[in-house]
Amino acid sequence: MSQVARLSQMLFVTLREDPAEAEIPSHKLLVRAGYIRRVGSGLYVYLPLMWRVLQKVSQIVREEMNAKRAQECLLTQLQPSELWKESGRWDTYTKAEGIMFALTDRQDRELGLGPTHEEVIAAIARDTIRSYRQLPLNLYQIQTKFRDEIRPRFGLMRGREFIMKDAYSFHADEDSLKQTYADMYDAYCNILSRCGLKFRAVDADSGAIGGAGSQEFMVLADAGEDEVLYTEDGQYAANVEKAVSLPAEAKPSPFQTFEKRETPGTTTIASMCEYLGCDPTNSVKNVLYRAVYDTGTTVLVSVSIRGDRDVNEVKLQNELVRLGGQFGSAILVLDVPDESIQQQWAAQPLPLGYMDPALPDDYIRKLDGLEPKFFRLADRTVADLKNFVTGSNEVDYHVVGANWGEQFQLPELVDIQTAVAGDRSVRDPSQTLQTARGIEIGHIFQLGTKYSEAMGASFTNEQGKTVPLVMGCYGVGVSRLAQAAVEQSFDDKGIIWPVAIAPYHCVVVVPNIKDDSQMAAAEAIASELAELGIETLLDDRNERAGVKFKDAELIGIPFRITTGRSLKDGKMELNERATGETREVAVEGAARAVAERVQSALASK
Repeated sequence: MSQVARLSQMLFVTLREDPAEAEIPSHKLLVRAGYIRRVGSGLYVYLPLMWRVLQKVSQIVREEMNAKRAQECLLTQLQPSELWKESGRWDTYTKAEGIMFALTDRQDRELGLGPTHEEVIAAIARDTIRSYRQLPLNLYQIQTKFRDEIRPRFGLMRGREFIMKDAYSFHADEDSLKQTYADMYDAYCNILSRCGLKFRAVDADSGAIGGAGSQEFMVLADAGEDEVLYTEDGQYAANVEKAVSLPAEAKPSPFQTFEKRETPGTTTIASMCEYLGCDPTNSVKNVLYRAVYDTGTTVLVSVSIRGDRDVNEVKLQNELVRLGGQFGSAILVLDVPDESIQQQWAAQPLPLGYMDPALPDDYIRKLDGLEPKFFRLADRTVADLKNFVTGSNEVDYHVVGANWGEQFQLPELVDIQTAVAGDRSVRDPSQTLQTARGIEIGHIFQLGTKYSEAMGASFTNEQGKTVPLVMGCYGVGVSRLAQAAVEQSFDDKGIIWPVAIAPYHCVVVVPNIKDDSQMAAAEAIASELAELGIETLLDDRNERAGVKFKDAELIGIPFRITTGRSLKDGKMELNERATGETREVAVEGAARAVAERVQSALASK
């Protein structure tokens, strides 16, 4: 039987004004409604109401993970740098991405506060898994993580300390991994559905974690930091960092012969096209990047792409890692070098805005650690262009009517364009990509043998051979999910919690605690609700009725019962927060009416 909580005995303080540091509605509301309090940049205390929400989310996560035969454990938050150096990620996380809090203990040992736990779990597997008979194995934890965000913002969305569920699976082969990956996909769909959220599962970039494939689970919300591209038929959805598409067909070129033309002051595609009377799809723009690999080698990258498209730098970085193995295994810096950086390596002034795809290598000085030749790539959008416009390597001049295989050699083709809404789907060109904003709540990865090979985590297979473990990993942001629920469901009065994760199912409001009949009725209905298993909050504070009603709407409890003036007629007021519907119900049927609605809401997920 649930106990009745009394608001008069709780730590509960609401604000009437939005906090100065809050930018998005969910952040403002969680602070105003007394769920969280900021104590430092990106650091929040979970107050009692919020902790109840987080416990409910955690329990749903736990139930769905256990249903897929995953085993719960708890890993150390302090991690020795040696493990991360074995995997090759220490410099990536402490220098390149810089998101790990690193420290040195009194014996000069380097440690990191865990932003993720692939290395720790791989070390455990290395020490404990010996035979294929122990596989498959899926271990998970629900724990606080730490990431040194450059700009903490949006409350729990991008904090420096947050609660996460992370799971790691071990397998004898790829087929077994794919089965668990599918199980985790189902579990994540169940978690988000049970929490009452609208979401999409999308193809995603694996980032610093790596691996062969990954999917993100996006809660749809206008304030989402991520852009999702999808087709209306539901057959394709991807994060914009990963999305592929077919752009519009290039328009016929107005140029028939190759020649060099004066184009003064046309450093942009728009100004050049206006001057020459052509379309951006007739042009090839050439962008120069600097890539610094983990070996210290700097590579200058020339990227050719159709003039109406933009380079997707996530895709570009992935291709540079894939194709640039001779330079290093990871990229610490990828940027468009500014003038001061150019001066460090350029042997002569660059024709910025007028470069062609074959910018000569003699623009690069001979310097230690600097690759002496440009690394040349071309996006697939330029492959079929005929009689195109591009730079001439001379300021204020372009060439027109150029062709691959004649004036220029086509560089290695890769997909590095940024897909945008309105593009055609690669899977079905009759479908166009639509756009939505999303909040990333979950991410699942097929890691393969990346960590097990690096860290020597192997087992003896059925044939008696020693081979590396095949791994997967699966994360859900528990605290982020809770705030995402608010971002998806609120109004001008406050939060509207889904029933499954609301801190309480019902709040009983006593307009006048000095009225004995109101208090007696409230105590009785609260007790009856508790006996029916309904988590009940009794607002017995010595406050004006208006304050209580506003607070009840602000904190977003799904149902509200008011013991007011209608008691004399044997009735109470029942309000549903999500719909705003208010009606009078008989005192003797009020608790049952709430219980039926709560149970119906929980059963429908």
